[in-house]
Amino acid sequence: MKMNFPLFVARHIYAGAAGQRKVSRPAVRIATAGVAIGLAVMIISVSVAIGFKHTIRDKVVGFGSHIEVADFMTLQTSEPYPIVMNDSMMSVLRAVPGVKHAQRYATTQGILKTGSDFLGVVFKGIGADYDTTFIHQNMVSGTIPRFTDKAPSNRIVISQAMADKLGITTGQRIFGYFISKDGVRARRFTVSGIYQTNLSQYDNITCFTDIHTAVKLNGWEPDQASGAELTVDDFKELNAVENRIVDKVNRTVDHYGETYSSKTITELNPQIFAWLDLLDMNVWIILALMAAVASITMISGLLIIILERASMIGILKALGARNRTIRHTFMWLSAFTIGKGLLWGDAIGLGLVLLQKYTGIVKLDPATYYINTVAVEPSIPLILLLNAATLLLCMAVLVGPSYLISHIHPARSMHYE
Repeated sequence: MKMNFPLFVARHIYAGAAGQRKVSRPAVRIATAGVAIGLAVMIISVSVAIGFKHTIRDKVVGFGSHIEVADFMTLQTSEPYPIVMNDSMMSVLRAVPGVKHAQRYATTQGILKTGSDFLGVVFKGIGADYDTTFIHQNMVSGTIPRFTDKAPSNRIVISQAMADKLGITTGQRIFGYFISKDGVRARRFTVSGIYQTNLSQYDNITCFTDIHTAVKLNGWEPDQASGAELTVDDFKELNAVENRIVDKVNRTVDHYGETYSSKTITELNPQIFAWLDLLDMNVWIILALMAAVASITMISGLLIIILERASMIGILKALGARNRTIRHTFMWLSAFTIGKGLLWGDAIGLGLVLLQKYTGIVKLDPATYYINTVAVEPSIPLILLLNAATLLLCMAVLVGPSYLISHIHPARSMHYE
């Protein structure tokens, strides 16, 4: 088998001789640290960005699902116009390819009132087909009743923000007042549970009750509702599934003359998703800066090693080694240094990410960031991609400095030591 001479020499230098040099040792250590710190910061940045985006997205989806099918006017004005959502229409929606779950809902506006305070809220009526996993995950106290569309439960689930403003807890009773063209109607509810998502724009106004009560308070027919919420199998296919909904349902008319329409969660909450998209730009800036730091430290380290090894380079040239062979030797030496830096960077970056994931040691202000702790989501494919990209970038920027070897004259270099 033919021996790879540059690799052999690079291994010898990296394993032994370079470790005895007073100048090259700190240079190599600084270069290794630069790569390690750069990669660790990149891993942390990407993990935090992905975790934060997915956490906030899941909170928004928890309140409104992925796709909303409702009356055309409801989606345009946010007013609760009724649309037929009987078993036949729900079967049509569930049969659309890519739809994982479909659930109907009805909303109505009202006022919760105690003896000393009152609060305007939106009552979201849900039934037995509603997936309450999200609410369960964010419950602070109490339980979620088994809501149905057959009979009123006279129970509600409110947010912690509402409970604090009204000074009530689970198990207490509270009056709800509803204003319609027929006058003011009152209902007495029992607070069955309290939830908290820290997503203030929802926590401040949304409480849950049974869909039967919401439909009756709106004066709608039993087969009508505010709409249906659909979840998809894969969020990446959201637009494709929505296009199928458009082709299948949109612009059709129910037997009351109301027109079906649909919107995705990103269309219903453009401000939140635009804000989350801005995180991508921040991450790209951090990645660029850290890659620059790693590259500059590697260039500095390589130049120091080349200059310190000028005598060895002269000897190799005198023995007939070509510039290309010597350049490859120092490129292999750089690859060893970068590889060690990548291993340290992976250990530091993943270690800190996992520490945060399982302990939540770094806290956030939920009033500003909507979450209590920094959300992280490590992605092995992305981490491997960052490793490969860092290695390739550092090796690419070292090609130019390695040509310094061609300017070292064998005769003059003998006087360097």
